[in-house]
Amino acid sequence: MIAFFFIKIDRANIIIKSKAKTKKDIVALSFFFSLLSISGTYIGLNFNGAILNTRNVGVIAGGILGGPYVSIITGLVAGIHRAFVNLGRETAIPCAISTIIGGFLTAYVHRFIKNKDRIFFGFFLACTIENLSMGLILILLIDKILAQNIVTSFYIPMVLMNSIGASVLILIVEDIIQKSEIVAGNQAKLALEIANKTLPYFRETENLSEVCKIIAENLGAKATVITDKKDIIAGFSFDKAEITRTAIKSNNTRKVLKTGEVMLVIKEDDEIIEDFLDISPHIKSCIILPLKEKNDVNGTLKIFFDTAEKITEKNRYLMIGLSHLISTQMEISKVENLISLLKYSELKALQSQINPHFLFNVLNTMTSLIRTNPEKAREVTIDLSNYLRYNLDNNVKSVELIKELNQIDNYIKIEKARFGDKLNIVYDVDESLYNFQIPSLIIQPLVENSIKHGILKKRENGCVKVIVKKIDKDIEVIIEDDGVGIEQTVIDNLDKQIQENIGLKNVHQRLKLLYGEGLNIKKLEQGTRINFRILGGVKYD
Repeated sequence: MIAFFFIKIDRANIIIKSKAKTKKDIVALSFFFSLLSISGTYIGLNFNGAILNTRNVGVIAGGILGGPYVSIITGLVAGIHRAFVNLGRETAIPCAISTIIGGFLTAYVHRFIKNKDRIFFGFFLACTIENLSMGLILILLIDKILAQNIVTSFYIPMVLMNSIGASVLILIVEDIIQKSEIVAGNQAKLALEIANKTLPYFRETENLSEVCKIIAENLGAKATVITDKKDIIAGFSFDKAEITRTAIKSNNTRKVLKTGEVMLVIKEDDEIIEDFLDISPHIKSCIILPLKEKNDVNGTLKIFFDTAEKITEKNRYLMIGLSHLISTQMEISKVENLISLLKYSELKALQSQINPHFLFNVLNTMTSLIRTNPEKAREVTIDLSNYLRYNLDNNVKSVELIKELNQIDNYIKIEKARFGDKLNIVYDVDESLYNFQIPSLIIQPLVENSIKHGILKKRENGCVKVIVKKIDKDIEVIIEDDGVGIEQTVIDNLDKQIQENIGLKNVHQRLKLLYGEGLNIKKLEQGTRINFRILGGVKYD
């Protein structure tokens, strides 16, 4: 009974389970098991100058559960006490010696004991020590007839009582610890399952009703409601078709928002709680939990039950833990939304950049062609229209590869109207990848860069080669030109915010935003090679 109530103390439970015990832990355990051993002496039965007792149960159990130091200290304290106690004087010295030896023996054996073998070793050690005690009584007592009489009367009950007692005490402690761990484990598992199921629905406020439904189903609740500081923003009830967004009416909810403390509301027999009636006529109890962002309360989680008995202490802790998880998930979702908006804004800003010099030059070309070659001017006008429409329609979207290739064609046609056969382009594209989703305006600016900074800077004609091939689940894009070659300073300054090579840096920054890795650029003997990977056809629109 003493051991049962001792292990129910939270601190004692923690100390017993801990492998690395502090000095304070050792002192606390030694004190308890010493008292247990001494009490075993006092509650024993006095018979012919001997005590039928359970002293060694505390020594052995203390050593097995608390460690070698606890065993030695308990054995010394209980043994010295037995030597000087007035009860059973004839057997005091042999019993004291056996108890002290038992403490050291348990300490020595402790290193070999595995958790699964604790009960067996408890029985074995108690049996060994009691046999030692009986042997010492026969050896040390001067009155051999008395010694034989004590051993004959005591041997079986002492051996069985202490052996079974030590085993049962260890079993009780382990059983309580194991059950508490199972309960805690099941609670943690349930909380994580609920968190895992609800995670996808935290992205949007309108999906929070699904979160409420999952919580109610898993906790056996009648209804669940989530509020912000002013309104009910989501809810689910098994008895009500829909919980609409309304202002908070409950004074209890307002109190939780103000104090940040958990509140338990239980309906008395004839009590009318308006907050309950709005949800369901069958509600008998409710727990209101604060939802926090950083240290500020920014909402509540309200869980309604049809009985008060369902809000047990362990379920209360489970729901508190669940409210913390939900608070964290809501906060993370807000951060993710902000990051998504930031990325969207950055991508939009990058993709919206159209080189004004390019547009100016095209318009000049069209003006000239209108006089000299009206049909060609019409074709360039159509190509420019298609080019601009693509830029506007596909801003911050993923598109099929074939559409990006068509955009390159539009650009090449416009430039060939200015430079004629000086420009050439060659495609080496796996046709099975035409429907592969890629970020829009990710290849065309690189082709433009190769033409502007590579081919047009040399006297001879030049060629740009676009290669797209599949590598595992990704695709690799390569743009090669036979122009003058890129300068090393451009490669070195690719991540710096300077107003040169805007097209190249634009693509590099967007790739880093989307995939974490930008362009790989290499200067060739004649020309430049740029390559990058698009991971797994990941869509981001």
